[in-house]
Amino acid sequence: MNRRFQFLFVSSSLAAVVLLLVGVKMGRGASNSDDPYKHFSVFSEVITRIKSDYVEEPDMKNVTLGALNGMLESIDPFASYLNADQFKQYQATKGTSKANVGLVLSRRFGYVTVVDSIPGTPAEKAGFNTGDILETIKGVSSRDMPLAFAEMLLMGDEGSTVDVQVLRSRKPEPEKLTLTRVKIVYPLPVLTIAADAVATLKVASLQGATKDAMKKELENALSKGAKKLVLDLRNCATGDPADGVTIAQWFLDKGTIGSVKGQRSENVNFNADAAKQLWKLPVVLIVNRGTTAAAEVFAAALLDNKRADVVGERTYGDAAIKKALTLDDGGAVILSVAKYYAPSGKAIQDTGVTPNYPMNDLNVGPDEDPDGDGIPNTPNDKPKEDALMKKALELLSGVKTVAGINPDAALRR
Repeated sequence: MNRRFQFLFVSSSLAAVVLLLVGVKMGRGASNSDDPYKHFSVFSEVITRIKSDYVEEPDMKNVTLGALNGMLESIDPFASYLNADQFKQYQATKGTSKANVGLVLSRRFGYVTVVDSIPGTPAEKAGFNTGDILETIKGVSSRDMPLAFAEMLLMGDEGSTVDVQVLRSRKPEPEKLTLTRVKIVYPLPVLTIAADAVATLKVASLQGATKDAMKKELENALSKGAKKLVLDLRNCATGDPADGVTIAQWFLDKGTIGSVKGQRSENVNFNADAAKQLWKLPVVLIVNRGTTAAAEVFAAALLDNKRADVVGERTYGDAAIKKALTLDDGGAVILSVAKYYAPSGKAIQDTGVTPNYPMNDLNVGPDEDPDGDGIPNTPNDKPKEDALMKKALELLSGVKTVAGINPDAALRR
């Protein structure tokens, strides 16, 4: 067993114990008033056993930190624990316009992982895809690295560089890359209208002013006589979840858009207002594993209200209100204090949004093997067709796919 797996084993075990203690302390499953003391005693004994009997003398500071981060990750992949120095850095950089590389991050399997890369950024040009693992940032292992600290390490002066080591699916060895930091420019929506009056709106971001640009393009489509709409939300990973509520209003005249709930925050329900509806015509949404935040809230609202069909992969799952909670030692825990819920009652951060027409997105990165032939794509490989877009257009035309029947032939009939 190498050191990485030894460390992983010990950290995971500690995390499990800490989670058990937290659950007991909060009254979840405690059978009597003595249980908390009993489990604190067990935790103390586990610590003692690891320190005295583990195969080699462990670094207890790192092991304890691993347990703490493991506990946070198990309940919230976007949570972070920052010590006092890290939190000072976080406060100094939060809200600034520092240059970045264009990665949207979370934590999975103990490491910092990629949710998506922002189109047009160095990260996208380097081929980063959903699920890639950042093993190191600036030579520092991301194992048990606070997510917020990882994000800070990627920030810096425009034109400066940062070295990362990335582990991609189907590639056994990590790849070393040097990324140049740039000022992030979020891509604006792109509208096209076909001869049959079907509009296609590609929305790659809902960050900041891009939401207003989306509304303008919808109005543009209507003024040009569009009768149907395909809204492509693939890899739309940026945007405040609250903006997803606003966008859903443009498509719904009735029903529940969703809600936001937290243990210590006000629970709020969002309902559609017919006066705010902008697009009343048919619409189909396309999503994939890189769709998250505002786009998820919007997609869940339209899907659950049966206002639109949704084609593609289950979305990533990140729609919450996050807050930095300060600690007595000057550090802080950054975690979700409230989650956005779909009209169905499901927490989007826990389940993502599952399309009613699930399909794999074949427009993936060069390290993927979508056709399952064991040969990964090369950067120059392109799918023969965009199957998700084809399905969306098919749904708008009213043609249903039946096993063994060619949709094109059905269209000709």
